[in-house]
Amino acid sequence: MITGKIVGLRAIEREDLKQLKDWRNIEEFRRNFREHRELSMLNQENWYNKIFNSSNDYMFIIEQLSDKQALGACGLLYVNWINRSADFSFYIGYKGLYIDDEGLAEDACRLLINYGFNNLNLNKIWMELYEFDTKKLAFFIEKFKFKKDGVLRDNCFEGGQYYDSYIISLLRRDFHNG
Repeated sequence: MITGKIVGLRAIEREDLKQLKDWRNIEEFRRNFREHRELSMLNQENWYNKIFNSSNDYMFIIEQLSDKQALGACGLLYVNWINRSADFSFYIGYKGLYIDDEGLAEDACRLLINYGFNNLNLNKIWMELYEFDTKKLAFFIEKFKFKKDGVLRDNCFEGGQYYDSYIISLLRRDFHNG
């Protein structure tokens, strides 16, 4: 386990899949994810098998240190070993928080970013966020100094209209100098 001040990151186990499915099927969450359909246990098991067998995907359960309560999931996906970059995946599912104000998200993100830069030797951690995902955009830009790299215009169809996606990223040098 990778431990922080109040949370830890541990490997995802098969026993976590039902909880992950339930969190990922929260309607407010799902609209911010690239997967818009309701997920079944078979979908979740197929995802788990893909992640488990991949050398380019690192997913973790976010766990509260005090009581081992699962709080959410995070990971570094699609690792590009030549460019030393990865896609950042993150949410707090516990109590439907998504991103919290009590420090859980901040501690977990700091752990995962440190792991990416200091253990995997990544140079860039990036993510794609839809323009209506204002909570996550503000969190990563304000707390961790992610920068907007670009805009994918009309890249998401939600609720009968198109929205832009933002590609935001953090470079190792900016994280260590920040």
